[in-house]
Amino acid sequence: MKVSYVTPLDLAVVVVIVTAALTLWRQSLVASLRALSLQGVGLGVVAMVLGAHRRDPVLVFVGVLVLLIKGAAIPRLISRVVARDHPGREGSPLINIPASLVGAGLLTLLAFGATRGLVALIATPAARLIPFGVATTLIGFFAMVVRRRAVSQIVGLLTIDNGIALTAFLATSGVPLVVELGVSLDVLLAVAVLRVLAGHLHRQFNIQDLDQLRDLHD
Repeated sequence: MKVSYVTPLDLAVVVVIVTAALTLWRQSLVASLRALSLQGVGLGVVAMVLGAHRRDPVLVFVGVLVLLIKGAAIPRLISRVVARDHPGREGSPLINIPASLVGAGLLTLLAFGATRGLVALIATPAARLIPFGVATTLIGFFAMVVRRRAVSQIVGLLTIDNGIALTAFLATSGVPLVVELGVSLDVLLAVAVLRVLAGHLHRQFNIQDLDQLRDLHD
């Protein structure tokens, strides 16, 4: 039983952290959104696996909710902005791709070092994966700093949210349904607002690179 619980949990967490790195590697906004969608699916599977192991139907339902909202609804909402974005690529990030991947690796090492005490304190199979949740959060912050396009920064914001949720799932028995529902709806609302703003910028000024806003201001 332990193997059937730990193995899918490990795989789902690996999907989350790898897709976070993929958003830094791929310059195509469509590819980044696909990685984000897969990340949401991985996060939902984490919650469902933990819920099944703990025989907690509420946590299983939270996992399904996460899968539907973060794995399907939100990426589809953002993809409508990308469909009008020509070219649908990141362009020139502040830090090039090889350096960004090195940065993601260093942030992962930092996460392992920073959470060593917490992992030792909880000492459960799920808790040993907490560093990956923290690393995903840090990579999301990193993506928001180095990427210039509005859509890329939305992807970074959602990666932060997914990393925080992953850490909460692994460190506790799962966040309450009301909390996860509220957070998911808040994120969905934020994405909807950002989508409208990004579309407005594109229609009015034909830009979605945030650095161009500074040039416009000047």
